[in-house]
Amino acid sequence: MIEAENLKKVYPGKVPTEALKGVSFAIDSGEFMAIMGRSGSGKSTLLHQLGLIDTPTDGNIVIDGVEVLSLSESKKTLFRLEHLGYVFQEYALIVELNALQNVYLPAFALGGNQNGYKKRAQEVLEIVGLGDRLDHYPHELSGGEQQRVAVARALINKPKILFADEPTANLDSVSAKVVLELFRQLNKELGQTIVMVTHEPEDVKYVDRVIWLRDGLIEKVENQAVRN
Repeated sequence: MIEAENLKKVYPGKVPTEALKGVSFAIDSGEFMAIMGRSGSGKSTLLHQLGLIDTPTDGNIVIDGVEVLSLSESKKTLFRLEHLGYVFQEYALIVELNALQNVYLPAFALGGNQNGYKKRAQEVLEIVGLGDRLDHYPHELSGGEQQRVAVARALINKPKILFADEPTANLDSVSAKVVLELFRQLNKELGQTIVMVTHEPEDVKYVDRVIWLRDGLIEKVENQAVRN
């Protein structure tokens, strides 16, 4: 599903910063993978390379058989819309749009039948437990509910991979548990491939494997005994 080979990322400056120093690994289809490590270890940088949000300085990324770094910028944009979903720490909802509108926005960007993507948006909001919040605006939702809207938005185009960057960092412990259990449910019941950056040690109980980063390198990869 994902093959990363010798990924490097150097940020220029008077003293260049090596955020990634040569990272290689593979993630299988249907796997729930966590990327962990101390602050500054390269976690979010790695996720941004894999999710085509940023471009590595060197290395190669293959997603579902496609060498994505060789795509033009317009084809990368289309690939992101069609195959990848994103959940961020800060929710990134549009305040002027209600839950339903926020969710179907990526489908709207792809075009297609309006009734079709509105129906799909309602379906995924029901999957995340917000079928009764379709007309609510972000300021009318709790933090946990806003993040579940963000999850629904990430699922609207039926992505092959869901990327999540510290998705529970702004949530209380109860809401964080709801979101993580939702991820696990999506992974187990729908076979959704998920790659999640997290700094919370207790989150490992939800995932299949953990890539531990340290100073831009893989320190170790651990298999987890997933709790049902």
